[in-house]
Amino acid sequence: MQLINRPCQESIRVKVLILILKAIAVIAILAVVFIAIVFIVDKVATKSEQGKIKTYGQLVPVDGKMMNVVIQGTGEETIVLLPGFGTAAPALDFKPLIDELTPFYKVVVIEPFGYGLSDKTDKERTTENIVSEIHEAVQSLQLDRYILMAHSISGLYGLDYVNKYENEVSAFVGLDSSVPTLSEQAVDSSTLGILSLIKKSGFSRLYAKLGNDPYAELPSYSDETKEQLKMIGIKNLLNPNHINEIKWMPSNFKGAEQLTFPNKLPVVFFIQAEHPVTDRWLPEHEKQAKDSDYGKVITLEADHYLYRTHAKEIAEKFRSYMDELN
Repeated sequence: MQLINRPCQESIRVKVLILILKAIAVIAILAVVFIAIVFIVDKVATKSEQGKIKTYGQLVPVDGKMMNVVIQGTGEETIVLLPGFGTAAPALDFKPLIDELTPFYKVVVIEPFGYGLSDKTDKERTTENIVSEIHEAVQSLQLDRYILMAHSISGLYGLDYVNKYENEVSAFVGLDSSVPTLSEQAVDSSTLGILSLIKKSGFSRLYAKLGNDPYAELPSYSDETKEQLKMIGIKNLLNPNHINEIKWMPSNFKGAEQLTFPNKLPVVFFIQAEHPVTDRWLPEHEKQAKDSDYGKVITLEADHYLYRTHAKEIAEKFRSYMDELN
């Protein structure tokens, strides 16, 4: 009886194997088709959006390329604004804060290479290169004396900046700015390669579309501005300069560990009161503030992008801080 059933069992196994292989083939084909659709949609949408993105600001020559800057306000004192990592369009993103500052200050927003409407660069995203490029842009605008206001990772670059160009910077303002002692973790080359592949394949657009829109519920941004931020955000997301900046982050943090703010430079930090990851956020900023004879830390009930929701409070408290110094 067993001899009779054996061929039957073998036949069943073969049929099951064939069904499994067919299923795998179908899944593989569907995956290839899906990837192809994502890629094609991204290419078509990118080309379409190129004509919809509106220019703003002015381009200045920096290291043989063009860097976009936006200048608003006519105040006697100038504030140079620097963005956090990956900010899609800094000049548009900073709009609520710009609107609160321009009645009293001349505000200059620098969009580093790979950000906003600026060109991309082949140079490594080291602190040294980024700071040098920002300074060249500032020089192109013939700014001799200014307040440096930096969000997030630009706080790290700003620390290097004020040490190199101490005679130009009249005050430093950190907007939930990074501190050298709380470093970003290293990302290995294979992960960076995957991020690059995600960008090239068009999946970065899919990710952006499926993710939460950080501006959706913010009334301080018009619908038109929100749409521009979306398009520029998709254009710049995971571009080569951003990926290279991720690569250099641990080294950039390490290189800033021995730096301190000049003791005669007014330094004020606006930071979130409750950091979602570390309980060292406030203490580390308080340590940095002690570098300066005029150091101060102001906490806000806000998230990392506190200038989007607390622009008025930041502007008012910054003006009060400056008035106290005078």
